Amino acid sequence: MKNRNQEPAVRDRKPKAAVAHNSAPLLIIISAPSGAGKTTLVNLLLKAQPRMTRVITCTTRAPRPGERDGVDYHFLTAIDFLKRVQAGNFIEHATVFGNSYGILKSELLDKLRVGQDVLLNVDVQGAATIRSQAGKELELRRALVTIFLTAPVELLAQRLKKRGADAEAVIQKRLAVARQEIAQWKNFDYLVISGNKQEDLRRTLAIVEAEKMRSARSVPPEY
Repeated sequence: MKNRNQEPAVRDRKPKAAVAHNSAPLLIIISAPSGAGKTTLVNLLLKAQPRMTRVITCTTRAPRPGERDGVDYHFLTAIDFLKRVQAGNFIEHATVFGNSYGILKSELLDKLRVGQDVLLNVDVQGAATIRSQAGKELELRRALVTIFLTAPVELLAQRLKKRGADAEAVIQKRLAVARQEIAQWKNFDYLVISGNKQEDLRRTLAIVEAEKMRSARSVPPEY
């Protein structure tokens, strides 16, 4: 017979989305070394936070099967991309494996100005560029929150090997880069040590909620 005084079993619950009212929007940057789970965390955050969105990245690479222009990426020619670089349209841009990628400053600001939180998934170099831009512009500086996600190098190595996508030499190269990136953690507002997917999400949601309640971003009730 069940004891009525017995505490009910504790079940795993998904982290609830942070609730914040009457607060200014955030520009959230998440950086991480390979294997830390950055892409997974970003996707979970977008599902958990209805007001959060991403900025569509511009790229010079060709569309992959199923990708749509203006939805997955803004696909540009190399000439068009260069023109935008020269015009200062990008808040951050880089060339990776022969293809260029950039984030349009106008699109980012448009989203912030209508009250949407903007989530950017960039490397440590991209985060440094955006911090520099924010240092010159009050609107960006007020919104900016930077988060570095990482795990012990041994765990990163296990995750990369588990993927089975790279040869051992490539994995070792990624780990060498990861060590250099991890050394930059002090340049970020927050450090999140990766555990599992739900724990990473819970911790990041707590950061978002805390940042929403900063007095500089909040509007108090009438008194």
